[in-house]
Amino acid sequence: MEDISREVRVPAEHILNIFGQFDGHIKKLERQFKVAIVDRNGKITVSGNARAVERVTAIINELVELSERGNIIQEQNVDYAITMSMEENDDVLLEIDKDCICHTISGKPVKPKTLGQKQYVDAIRNNMIVFGLGPAGTGKTYLAMALAITAFKNQEVERIILTRPAIEAGEKLGFLPGDLQSKVDPYLRPLYDALYQIMGAESFSKNMEKGLIEVAPLAYMRGRTLDNAYIILDEAQNTTPAQMKMFLTRIGFGSKVIVTGDASQKDLSPGTQSGLDVAVRVLKGIEGIAFCSMSSKDVVRHPLVQKIVKAYDAYEAKENGLSKHRSRKTGYGNK
Repeated sequence: MEDISREVRVPAEHILNIFGQFDGHIKKLERQFKVAIVDRNGKITVSGNARAVERVTAIINELVELSERGNIIQEQNVDYAITMSMEENDDVLLEIDKDCICHTISGKPVKPKTLGQKQYVDAIRNNMIVFGLGPAGTGKTYLAMALAITAFKNQEVERIILTRPAIEAGEKLGFLPGDLQSKVDPYLRPLYDALYQIMGAESFSKNMEKGLIEVAPLAYMRGRTLDNAYIILDEAQNTTPAQMKMFLTRIGFGSKVIVTGDASQKDLSPGTQSGLDVAVRVLKGIEGIAFCSMSSKDVVRHPLVQKIVKAYDAYEAKENGLSKHRSRKTGYGNK
């Protein structure tokens, strides 16, 4: 296919946003698509293979529109635009960007940033119980918190209940000093962080004192019936089947439940079955319960996190393959 050149007009006030720090965004497009990109007074010229030029031109136009809507273009936006372009799925970023869930205390909009996140948000809006499954950095907890706080502010629910199993991440922390709240707070810190960022520390403290927002270990849920509440169970891969059953049977009228977990990061004792794994098998196909699986493509933390997730996925797949091969070779796989 012959080489061509295309011009894209970018308003001067958006040039820095589109190009990124040290022209990082544009250099990434040049490397990925093997094209040359030159800026002359707001006219960006893209030269190279015809198909690559068309793709890059479409991506730049997409980024310009995102910038004009007030977004700060980040490396994750560029990476995702490239991924979607490779899959012949153009303008996805623009469609996703229309969905603003709420604003943080500093005024920053909270929006889904990938197709997987958008499907997750839509599932939460349309179902009573949603399981958000996927690796670290895919926004499972943060988006659920944003939706919970929005529903609370709109008086759709009377309270927010956030819970997670109090299990150490592969470390023995010993006996922590202080009262009961002080002992469990370290396990619940990620939930507090999201609440502070979206709601603000003062508003959170007031609602916490009134009992309208509750952050508690999963063990505290036993024996309760939770009506008119937004309930989020975080780190669900660390529940036992009995704990998961106990939690899901607490749900009352007017409540919405989001269960988040990453099956690849279990901290349970060896040989203990995960309640999340069992729930996925048992509850599939029940109306009103949705399962949203996100992948490394939906990671919205630093781009290096996405590479780390991919590397571990590839390593674990290889190890599982070798393990199955050894089992067949020794004959244990047939027993």
